[in-house]
This record gives sequence, structure tokens and C-alpha cells, in this order.
Amino acid sequence: MGWNSLALTHSFMARHVRPGAFCIDATAGRGRDTVLLARLAGPAGRVLALDIQEEAVEATRALVRQEGLEDRVEVLQMGHQHLDRCAAPGTADCIVFNLGWLPGADHRVFTAAGTTLPALEKALEILKPGGVLSLCIYYGKENGYEERDAVLRWLRGLDPRVWNVLRIDFPNRENDPPIPVFLLKE
Repeated sequence: MGWNSLALTHSFMARHVRPGAFCIDATAGRGRDTVLLARLAGPAGRVLALDIQEEAVEATRALVRQEGLEDRVEVLQMGHQHLDRCAAPGTADCIVFNLGWLPGADHRVFTAAGTTLPALEKALEILKPGGVLSLCIYYGKENGYEERDAVLRWLRGLDPRVWNVLRIDFPNRENDPPIPVFLLKE
């Protein structure tokens, strides 16, 4: 396994998502995490994938269809800050966020702290005890550092009696390497 954000995130999900799980991909993008979650959750599982961009929703639906996983995945065009409209508190086993921009799309369209922080707050409520949250922070370029800094401040404020938080940095990599973050709800 290479040590990059994607490999670490997928390894984390594979370790924690079990057959029958209810998972949420809060930023579906091109659907790769959605498909992985659907495979891990198995036929008895359920995956909800959200994205605000129509291009992302269509790409995710196409990949889900191509992989034959339509029976366990629902894809909605919706901003992640509205997670609570589709999932009740204490119901999700795993929630995944990839912050930044849609791969291969316009980099001037990206997530922002104003919607991400409320989405993360709602995600914490939606996770069941023992549930996990995977968060990969892509930053720099057009979207700058505002969202990264706000999310990292927010993480430091989480109650350590309830949340185990692991943040991984790549200090010897150039430019702005993504920051994978993993949360486990006690």
C-alpha cells in the first residue's frame, strides 16, 4: 500500500465498514468512495451519496450503475450541509468527506467552511456509537486555506471523551498535500 491520502482513506474504510452497514458519502465526487462503501457494506448494506454538483451526481450514478450496485446506493443532488434531511441521528456506521474540488472539473467550484462545518456537526450527530468519519482535506490553489484552517480548529475542539481524532500530515511533500483525518465515535 502506498502512503497517500487515497490509500490511507480506503484502508481505513475497509477496516471499519462491515456488511449491512449504513454509510454516507457526503461529497460523492466521481463516485469512487461511494462504490467502495457499497462493496464493503454488501447486499444488506445501504449507501447514501450526496453532491451539490450535477456533474458529480451523474458521474457517481454512472459508476454505481456500471458496477451493478444500484440496489444499495441512493445518489442525491444536495449539499452536504443538509445531511440531516436524509439520515436520522445515531444511524450511520461511516461517513466520508473529501473537501476541495471535483476531480477533473472547474477548480473555482469547491467546498467552503460555511457549509462544511455545519455538515460536519450534523455528521457527528448522525454517526452511531462506534461509527467512523473519514475526512480528506484538499486545499490550496483556488480554494486557498480558509476551509482547511477552520476544519483543523474545529477538530481541536472535539470532546476527547467522545471522539478519537487522528490527523495525518505529509511534512516532506511539496505543494499542498491532502490531509487525511479519521474520527472514531466512542
